[in-house]
Amino acid sequence: MHLAAFMNAGPGGVGGWRHPRAEPGWFSMSYYQNIARTLEAGRFDLMFFADSLSVPRSLGDSIADNVRYGVGVPRLDPIPVISVIAAATRHLGLAATASTGFQQPFNTARTFASLDHLTEGRAAWNVVTSFQDAEARNFGEERLAPRDARYGKAEEFLQVAAKLWDSWADDALVVDKESAQFARPESVAPIDHRGEYFAVQGPLQVPRGPQGYPVIIQAGSSPAGRDFASRWADVIFCSHESLESAIAFRRDVRRRAEEAGRDPNHIRILPAVTPIIGTTAGNAHARRLEFEDLVPAEAGLSRLAYHLDVDLSQYDLDKPLPPLDVQGVDGHYREVVEVAEREGFTVRELGKWYGARTEGNLVGTVGQIADRMEEWFTRGAADGFTVCPTHTPVAFEDFTGAVVPELQRRGLFRTEYEGSTLRENLGVPRPEAGEWRRRARIAS
Repeated sequence: MHLAAFMNAGPGGVGGWRHPRAEPGWFSMSYYQNIARTLEAGRFDLMFFADSLSVPRSLGDSIADNVRYGVGVPRLDPIPVISVIAAATRHLGLAATASTGFQQPFNTARTFASLDHLTEGRAAWNVVTSFQDAEARNFGEERLAPRDARYGKAEEFLQVAAKLWDSWADDALVVDKESAQFARPESVAPIDHRGEYFAVQGPLQVPRGPQGYPVIIQAGSSPAGRDFASRWADVIFCSHESLESAIAFRRDVRRRAEEAGRDPNHIRILPAVTPIIGTTAGNAHARRLEFEDLVPAEAGLSRLAYHLDVDLSQYDLDKPLPPLDVQGVDGHYREVVEVAEREGFTVRELGKWYGARTEGNLVGTVGQIADRMEEWFTRGAADGFTVCPTHTPVAFEDFTGAVVPELQRRGLFRTEYEGSTLRENLGVPRPEAGEWRRRARIAS
């Protein structure tokens, strides 16, 4: 199985920063470097930084509760964060989020190609389309485009980025001092893209990276998001409340990938899990309750409203959640609907649960946690997991120090890195030059 670590370049969640063992080093270079060293010692595939482009507005279209409780703030730019981590690691893959809604393909392609060279093939891009109207208002727009339109723009964005990565052939560089030839002119060409959303001449100034394209991560769970991921993603980040929904999701994405002409075995689906480790099952459960007590109900409700991009204060908080037209994170909405129906939660109770949810139900002893991970892996629910910490850095230290050795003992996880690039460690192929043409044909 494969393991990714989920991070924010700032406090995680809405209760984790209050944990007695949490360290508030969010503005320190050494804080992130030390966590990365822990993950690399645990042979994790990658460290993945989520991001958004606004201070969230949720309850009453206000930032007040989010600022008060640390919901989505502060957030450093993840690109410089992974850059300083790269200097302190040798094998760990490094993923940063960048939005196709409010970036340009040329800048983004250049940034990730540069990172791929500087990390010797460890760069990954988490592709998002943005999910809050508050983000649009920071870029001169009143609201986000509808989801299908956002994915349409993302499709063209990825095609342009891939064209730019391919604008240098793999053999373009010569660097022959004696003949004074730096590169082969016939191996570097403009892309001359003219599309619905972008016009880009190219070529890129950066030669093709060690991985060809950086590893592409995607988290879309809507039908449009699943189609997009089936064409472009090497890694899919998702969230599931039950084993059954995880199995159904993985089967659906693999089917879509096969229909798109891709080998589904070249996609790694890594659902989120939040381990809480105890010396006994009772001790682990007590630790979970302690964690839940750190989350104010208002903070959990604000976080839910932020992720759904729906002002939940307009509804009766002591009644069940009504059906919603969600422009935010579709996967989280599916998850909360599943829980609300099963538990009979009111909106208020759902918010409290959401703020302190421990994904994957990995609460127990080391053996019990490894048992559940093995079950999800062997039953086809996951190709691995994205580990979300309850508090940093200690939760990662506990996991790598206890659970990873147990997974290794069972033969479920590596003891050494297999390759030199992130693609090699994930077991996903390096795209050939011109791969964008096949994916563009599929999209059309």
